[in-house]
Amino acid sequence: MANGDWRMINGETNWVSKTGWVDTVKTSHSNELPPQSADWFYVRAAAVARHIYLRKSVGVGRLRKVHGSTKNRGSRPSHHVNASGSVDRKVVQALETLGIVEKVDEDEEAPSLKGGRRITQAGARDLDRIALNAVEGEEDDE
Repeated sequence: MANGDWRMINGETNWVSKTGWVDTVKTSHSNELPPQSADWFYVRAAAVARHIYLRKSVGVGRLRKVHGSTKNRGSRPSHHVNASGSVDRKVVQALETLGIVEKVDEDEEAPSLKGGRRITQAGARDLDRIALNAVEGEEDDE
């Protein structure tokens, strides 16, 4: 997946079903408006899947920090604020229903993993296939 990292995010992302609130929700309290792109939920799902793929386990709190942004506070100094936990939680739950990620139990055989979600074998295989298709599609364009 290393070669097709960011090309995958704009590639096959329509494999996640989105709910009705996706059109009106803001992704952070630092934003004034909801996302303008109609397929932002798919792009976020692909970004979350890639983020979990590259790490052992990732929780929703870490995803909130990664997807956070800088809040404009007018004449006061700007500060980093986390993204909406609901959005990242719903994305992770959608990936879980597809079998791409799974919950990590804290009492498992690997004590270094402290909860969160990790990629499944089937999920890693699917993401590798999507990344390969993205790389092959770009090579065909050249």
